[in-house]
Amino acid sequence: QVQLQESGGGSVQSGGSLRLSCAASGYTYSSYCVAWFRQAPGKEREGVAAIDADGTPKYVDSVKGRFTISQDNAKNTLYLQMNSLKPEDTAMYYCAATYEYLYFRLLWPSEYKYWGQGTQVTSPH
Repeated sequence: QVQLQESGGGSVQSGGSLRLSCAASGYTYSSYCVAWFRQAPGKEREGVAAIDADGTPKYVDSVKGRFTISQDNAKNTLYLQMNSLKPEDTAMYYCAATYEYLYFRLLWPSEYKYWGQGTQVTSPH
């Protein structure tokens, strides 16, 4: 049974940093595709960053240069380093994983089978 558990969320001033973690059980991160998504109240779930099966990262334009996705295969943990946070980054953040090869669909939430419960990130004005 695959379980994903996020941690590291919180409230930080604009311009600050947070690092999210996602620990996995029953799933090996080096297997296929993994990603971070976020959802703000009243908005659709949005793909933030993902790692393809060959290790290539992909980011949504709004976080390029500020966020970094990485994975530690020894610890079976996925990370999202978030720097220069902005108020518009405020959302619930979810990690997700799948056993599929997604190619151009890396940031499509509908393509992921396994999800964590989410961790809240708030960066007030």
